[in-house]
Amino acid sequence: MEIRIDTTKQDLILKDFEERNDAESDRIKRYLAMSDLSRTESSPLFSLVEKTKSINILKSFDNIIIPEIVSASVSFDLFNFAPDHVARSKSDTYYVDEENILRTHDTVMWYYYLGQRDIQERIKNNESLGVICYGKVYRKDEIDRKHMNIFHQMGGLYLVPDIEKVLTLDDLREALVEIVEGLFGKETKYRFLDDTFPYTDPSLQIEVELDGKWVEIMGGGMPRKDVLKNFGLEGYNGWAFGFGLERLAIISMELPDIRLLWSNDERVKKQLILGQKFKEVSKYPAVIRDISFIVEKANFTPNDYFDLVRDVIGDLAEEMALIDEYENAEKFGEGNKSYAYRITYRSLEKTLTDEEVNNLHKKLEEKTVEVYKAKIR
Repeated sequence: MEIRIDTTKQDLILKDFEERNDAESDRIKRYLAMSDLSRTESSPLFSLVEKTKSINILKSFDNIIIPEIVSASVSFDLFNFAPDHVARSKSDTYYVDEENILRTHDTVMWYYYLGQRDIQERIKNNESLGVICYGKVYRKDEIDRKHMNIFHQMGGLYLVPDIEKVLTLDDLREALVEIVEGLFGKETKYRFLDDTFPYTDPSLQIEVELDGKWVEIMGGGMPRKDVLKNFGLEGYNGWAFGFGLERLAIISMELPDIRLLWSNDERVKKQLILGQKFKEVSKYPAVIRDISFIVEKANFTPNDYFDLVRDVIGDLAEEMALIDEYENAEKFGEGNKSYAYRITYRSLEKTLTDEEVNNLHKKLEEKTVEVYKAKIR
């Protein structure tokens, strides 16, 4: 069964949001407008979702589609995130307003699913429940070839009445193995490691061996009773899992750059097929530029600066590496700090000229001064 959550609240928030024209609101509107690749049929992320949904243990699960703007209190408080958890900070999460955020994890679907009237009726009848959810999530992040601040997750939740049975960690392991073998093949070597999540206990992760290296691909755990109680559910237990779609797609295709998943270049798009090794399409040369500046420490957060860089450079920023940072009160002034970043400019579609890069880099310097009152060195 497909369940679509009413988006009236989200639409009202966005309507008020449209009247804003500050940098943060502009970038959030731009991010929301980006395609959901997990629902774009030409994308390998769509293929990955369909493959996962066809795995026997998940075939009967409901499919829930939830809003992209969610309550911060629901996302963090109800899911047992500590008051000082880094995910709550505005340097890690995109706040639409003081109460609402762009969803940071697909596990928030537990709240929406268990709040549905039809599901509550099934709970009254002591029925087992299974649901999957997938789509875009948002977290402020660094700039490199393996990470984006917009990515896609897929997760699942299985619950049974306590009076029927009590699931164990072995049940979760069996479920994860079935999913891994369904995605990577029955010959796949795997291992489990302990992990920690605020909403499951115990928790674990599963790694697979690829080319002689162990790679984490999925996390899971047993939903905490106190978290389920936050959603009005008692007398049930179960297991849950979640994974990033980009990670699995990159592994499957040996994709060298996450930006390729968004490419409109037909030479790239026709190669984005799960299980098919990607062959470089005329890798255009990189142009390297350094930016160094002095800024007041209290007003500077790297993740926020990466967003500014994305605003100015867009997807031409392949990588951004911190190459130096230091303080010298006598030289820079009390409370100030020097940062130096090395930016790799590279287009996936053409050769960038020095003039193009110089103009972008100059604009970045100007914006750095304007936004952070920085002094370019």
